[in-house]
Amino acid sequence: MKRVYVNEEWCLGCHLCEYNCAFANSGMKDMAAALKGKPIFPRIHIESNDKITYAVSCRHCTDPICVMSCIAGAISKKDGVVVIDKNKCVGCLTCVLVCPYGALTPGETGIMQKCELCTTNSRGEPACAAGCPNHAIVYKQRGEA
Repeated sequence: MKRVYVNEEWCLGCHLCEYNCAFANSGMKDMAAALKGKPIFPRIHIESNDKITYAVSCRHCTDPICVMSCIAGAISKKDGVVVIDKNKCVGCLTCVLVCPYGALTPGETGIMQKCELCTTNSRGEPACAAGCPNHAIVYKQRGEA
């Protein structure tokens, strides 16, 4: 299965992945109208320390603990992609506590959100990878025989 991978050596820390993600999930056609002067709620976020900068997003684990821990049954795995049913999520934050990667965050309404590989809003490549100017974020298949 294809996944999002980050090469931290190439990450500039420009946050364009966050803006592209927030825009792709906004449902709007104009990026300026969707994001200008508003708080953004990306499903990927940039972390940094003194030495490296890197993007954090869902890794779509083989055996995701967030799915097993969701008290509302809102998180499931479909065709290898871990997804959230926004109609079932109660915003309890249990998934945030159990995810070892810090990939889940509350959205604008308090309902949880995470990277779903742009499966419902894209033409094949996640917006974060498509919009990364330095190609630090890639969408590809690795290590499967």
